[in-house]
Amino acid sequence: MAKKILIVDDAQFMRMMIKDVVSSLQLEVVGEACNGEEGVKMYQELKPDLVTLDLVMPKMGGIEAMKAIREFDPEAKVIVVSAIDQREILMEAIRLGAQDFIVKPFEETRVQSAIQKALGE
Repeated sequence: MAKKILIVDDAQFMRMMIKDVVSSLQLEVVGEACNGEEGVKMYQELKPDLVTLDLVMPKMGGIEAMKAIREFDPEAKVIVVSAIDQREILMEAIRLGAQDFIVKPFEETRVQSAIQKALGE
């Protein structure tokens, strides 16, 4: 059975790009959320194997969403995908348990390897 991935990003084109990478790995995108609040709700409903999470989004940012997801499921696997390349935010995401941090714009192979590593494949 294919691993389930939830994509949380406010940019539709970015969700589509990540979705293409996920599909290339024969994994299933079970949901797409356009803000952190929606992402947390979808995580709780869908219980995916992995979440890709943007940091800067409306309603609820990625750090807040990650805290909520990890509170719901301390074992949640999260990869942060963001255009923000700030050391403090990166360190906060890692402290909160992010498996990896990918800076946009990204190369497809970088996202593939991060997903495979996070899923232990």
